[in-house]
This record gives sequence, C-alpha cells and structure tokens, in this order.
Amino acid sequence: MWTGEFEYLRPATVSEALQLMAEHEDAKILAGGHSLLPAMKLRLNEPAVLIDIGRIAELKGITNGSSLRIGALTTHNEIARSDAVQAACAALAESTRVVGDQQVRNWGTLGGNLAHADPASDLPATTLALGATYVAQGPNGTREIAASEFYQGFLTSALEPDEMLTEIRVPKMNGAGWSFQKFNRRAQDWAIVGVVAWRRNGDSGVALVNMGSVPVLASSVSSALAGGASIEDAAEQAAAEAEPQADLNASVDYRTHLAKVLVKRALTEASS
Repeated sequence: MWTGEFEYLRPATVSEALQLMAEHEDAKILAGGHSLLPAMKLRLNEPAVLIDIGRIAELKGITNGSSLRIGALTTHNEIARSDAVQAACAALAESTRVVGDQQVRNWGTLGGNLAHADPASDLPATTLALGATYVAQGPNGTREIAASEFYQGFLTSALEPDEMLTEIRVPKMNGAGWSFQKFNRRAQDWAIVGVVAWRRNGDSGVALVNMGSVPVLASSVSSALAGGASIEDAAEQAAAEAEPQADLNASVDYRTHLAKVLVKRALTEASS
C-alpha cells in the first residue's frame, strides 16, 4: 500500500528539527521509520508533514562514561556490535541483537523504538529493567525522564508534542548477572512474552515484554528476592504488576503462566 501525501523536511540539527516541529503541529518525526512508515501505509497514521531527523549527527553515537550515553539515532546493530555496550551492559547488547530481522536492526534506532512506546517491543522493557533515563529536548530546554515514568499507556509516552528524544543513559551493570528471555513463534516475531532480569548482590531488576499496555516493571519479584524468597517463589510474583491481554497467540492464563516460567529461567541464569 502507498502512504498518503505529505510534505518532507530534513533538518540538519536538533534545534532546526525543534523549530520545524513548532511550525508544523501535525508533523511526525521520522527516525528509522520501521514503526511509522508501516502505519502510514496502512493509513493508521496520516501526518501532513514528515520531519526526517536521520542525518542529524549529534543524535548518533555511544559515549562510555559513568554510564552509557547512547544517542537516540544510534541503530540497533550499532548497539549490539559495540564493545563498550557489551562490556558495560551486555543485557542491552543482547536485546538489540534479537530485535526484528537484519534490515530492522540496520535501520531501526533506539530512540525511535522507545518513543514509539510499544509494550510488545523488547527495548522499552530492557531499559526499564536497567533503570535507564531518557533525555528529551524541546523549546523549553532539556529534561530527564526516568524509564519508569516514561510509559503512560498503549503507544503513549511522557514526551510532549513539541519534544524529541535525544539521548538514552543506561547505568553500567558492574558485574551483575543478567538474562534476556524471549518466547516467540519465529525469530523475527514480536515476543508473546519476554523477560529481562539482572541480579547483583541483594539488588535486582525484572521487566516484562508484552504483558500489558505498557512495559511492566515486575517490582514484586525484586521485592520478594530482597526479602529472602527463593527464585521459584519470587517468580510466582511475575504477573503481579501486569495486565496481560488475550490475542491470537495466547490467552491471559497462558501469558501469565509463561511469564512465571520465563522469570524463573531468567533469574536462574542471572544468578549463575
């Protein structure tokens, strides 16, 4: 299918992109395009203006400092192949390595993926479990948004209409054990359920993919572990914060059971 007609604009800087957004209230930002363009072809989204930020150099790259600072336009493959990410946060490298197919990983961007706020996507849950911070820039300057406060509903985030993501800051794992579990029918499919987990001393983080209208931070699992519960008992709390929905792939009961199984597997691997 073809998209509807639209005006195409390509800014060279973040400030220019923000100015164009202010001038065109009905505009959409185009990054990698693997979420927006299919929606446009299906006429689910028909923006009058597309602002292509794909060539803004300041939004690209990975800086390895006290935390990993990843430009919003950094592609999945660039993250997956980064020695700095592999050394400092291997869980993030692994989750980007299994996103979609090779074409998606070559063109899709971390910022675009997160801004789309799809609860069935792997990276929102991964950055949520890791305690990441998102940096947004708008006409009033820059602000930081905790991943735990970013996702507000299905495909809905805390970004204001005149803001754009510019950077994602991910804490280093500092020797934590980790695991990424993804159950799907085919390698390139969305996860029926996914789990990201890490453990270090008495601390842990667990987040779920496709277990609600937003990515789910399974805080009850971490609380149970901190209270001395076994992995098996903690995994029984996997769906405590979740609101799984039935679809063609799974019933609510099946998703709930699968979440408990995958959390147990993930915690076991993260603890080894």
